[in-house]
Amino acid sequence: MTKSLDGELTRADSVADERGTNGSRPTPPRSEPPPPPTPASTPAPTPAGPPATGWGLPLAVLITGMFMSVLDLSIVNVAIPSIRRDLGASIEEVQWISTAYSLTEGVMVPASAWLGARFGLKRLYVALIVLFTIASLLCALSSGLGGLIGFRILQAIPGGVLPVTCMTILFRIVPPQKLGAAMGMYGLGIVVAPGIGPTLGGYLVEHTNWRMIFLINVPVGILGAIAAAIWLTKFPAEKGRPFDFVGFLCIAASLFSLLLALEEGDNWGWTDYRTVMLFIGAAVFMALFIVVELHVEHPVLDIRVFKYWPYVNSLLLISAMSIGLFAVLFYVPSFLQDAQGWTPLNTGITLLPQAIAMALLMPFAGLLYDKIGARIPAVFGLALVGTGILLLSRINVDISRGELILGMVIMATGMALGMMPIMTGGLSVLPPEVTDTGSAINTLMQRVSSALGLA
Repeated sequence: MTKSLDGELTRADSVADERGTNGSRPTPPRSEPPPPPTPASTPAPTPAGPPATGWGLPLAVLITGMFMSVLDLSIVNVAIPSIRRDLGASIEEVQWISTAYSLTEGVMVPASAWLGARFGLKRLYVALIVLFTIASLLCALSSGLGGLIGFRILQAIPGGVLPVTCMTILFRIVPPQKLGAAMGMYGLGIVVAPGIGPTLGGYLVEHTNWRMIFLINVPVGILGAIAAAIWLTKFPAEKGRPFDFVGFLCIAASLFSLLLALEEGDNWGWTDYRTVMLFIGAAVFMALFIVVELHVEHPVLDIRVFKYWPYVNSLLLISAMSIGLFAVLFYVPSFLQDAQGWTPLNTGITLLPQAIAMALLMPFAGLLYDKIGARIPAVFGLALVGTGILLLSRINVDISRGELILGMVIMATGMALGMMPIMTGGLSVLPPEVTDTGSAINTLMQRVSSALGLA
């Protein structure tokens, strides 16, 4: 039957050719449907492009979540003396409120890319906001130092994953030609939140009590979770994506050792055997991590992103700026309260002008990136950051408030002009399928840099 059918089709084609030759209307050629792809040739799924709807409201939702998580890093520092007095803890014990958070947050960052792919970015974001809100409430209700430290660890789990999730969603929903403007607004959460944290924390501690620095997250978190459920774009989950346990354990051990050494090195001594062993352990586990990631099919972090020099260059520049930013945000409040005897509120007010400068200039820097690229804003930004740090290096007990504010505002202006263009320029050169890895490594570098700034 197959042969006879083929013969009929051949005769029909011959008749059609003769009719076309005699001037009659030719029959259009039949189009054969393409063969179905074999499993071996099926392309891997690529991340979804920008949605057809607007991205303004989803971006506002991401800024809220990012602002809340980053604000918690700096707002707690102002409340440490009050917490110590209220809970009857020593200085060394109360420092673990911040240390435990930093260590847990750093360990969670490498798993962020896999969690977003496995459970879907929208679903993960909503879950992280809910968990962060619950942990904040538990921190406010804790009655002892041990409970507070435990709940801070719980709070750091979503706190470490949120920045990477937010950045990955941003690069999926915003068109490439608008990335600069979007990152300029998004930078309000990354840079302005640490700047405004001491002011807000000082006001809450002085006029209420330290528990309010955690309770303030509860209404914001509830509204943020509802807004995310309504307005965030839904992305498909890769349910079959395996988790690289070995690679995660190696990078987690390396980061834990490094961050703990940087946190405690000043107390133990930089040549103390515990500090030295932690640094050695960090190096060994990092080497193992690199070997593992180069040989597994689904790495927890695709370290091949380091072959893109603009991205690597952006990491180096952001690390240098982050060291200066977090050193100022930590040591200046401590100096003003301990050396000059200022109240937490007065300390926060002194730090407020730099936060205002960053809030005003950050969106402008994003628009500037869209028009002229990252190079010129980065050069001017780095120059201003260096000038501001140079002025602040002359800090002493006799320094006036005006000199202190001038140095911080100049540094903050440089941060606002340079940081987001540098970060956007680096991440924009990465292929879409590794943007989540690039965001995770970017966040890791910021966390390690902040620890270096405080060391």
